[in-house]
Amino acid sequence: MLNDLKINEFILFLKDQKKYSFNTQKAYMFDLNKLLIFLQKQKINNWNKVQTDTLNLFVMNMRSKNISPNSINRIISVARQFFKFLAQDKIHLKNLKTVKSLPKILSYQQFELIVKPNSNHWRELRDIAIIEVLYSCALRVSELIRLNVTDVSEKFLTVSGKGNKTRYTPIGLRAYQAIKKYLSKVANNDAVFVNSNNNRLSERSVQNIVKQRSINAGIKFNVYPHMLRHAAATHFLQSSCDLRSTQEFLGHKSIKSTQVYTHLDFLQLSKIYDKCHPRAKKNK
Repeated sequence: MLNDLKINEFILFLKDQKKYSFNTQKAYMFDLNKLLIFLQKQKINNWNKVQTDTLNLFVMNMRSKNISPNSINRIISVARQFFKFLAQDKIHLKNLKTVKSLPKILSYQQFELIVKPNSNHWRELRDIAIIEVLYSCALRVSELIRLNVTDVSEKFLTVSGKGNKTRYTPIGLRAYQAIKKYLSKVANNDAVFVNSNNNRLSERSVQNIVKQRSINAGIKFNVYPHMLRHAAATHFLQSSCDLRSTQEFLGHKSIKSTQVYTHLDFLQLSKIYDKCHPRAKKNK
């Protein structure tokens, strides 16, 4: 029977076995529901009857709606995992070719404008601490809002990352001092970053804080929390020229993810290879 029961089983598998985050589960559900609606319109009444040609038609349908290749490739990846879960090895989907667009870079001077204090109010101190930590530690928003007071030390943060994997990331002096100054103004809580009701901040709240402070600082383009993570990674790599350390700093499983994230081009990567790899050709 073609319905969402199998999708629900798959999402439960992602939650219990793969330990995927709630946001990832939600995204997978959203993409698979798109597929479900399409297949129902095609009068397909069983998941076992889905063929590669049908899914290629689904891809063509998305392309006709001007959905970006990156978004389509994400849905293809989700569909691949889903049909593997259903033990349907007959499904073969290829990714579309994409042109990677580089995200806008926030300069260090612009970052300084965003964290310039306007008052000594606890909310102002909180917002500055949020931005300092996002940049200093290259955190994802989901990692930031999960921080507890016990996760903060003078030199390191204990971070709960993707898949509930724990990593330890260095924290800069300014970020640490910003947290301590903010925490001295608020009631004792388990969570580091809270709202006026002493509840843990949501991802949306952090997004709004970063956006509003950027507007107030006179920055003309949209600034979002992940841009601070990207800026931190870029500046770290530019200073260290150490791709492996940057990978560890970001908590990436694959160095390929780090290469894309820090928009290294092939020439830069080749230079690092020539310098570091024992089999690289080196000038005598």
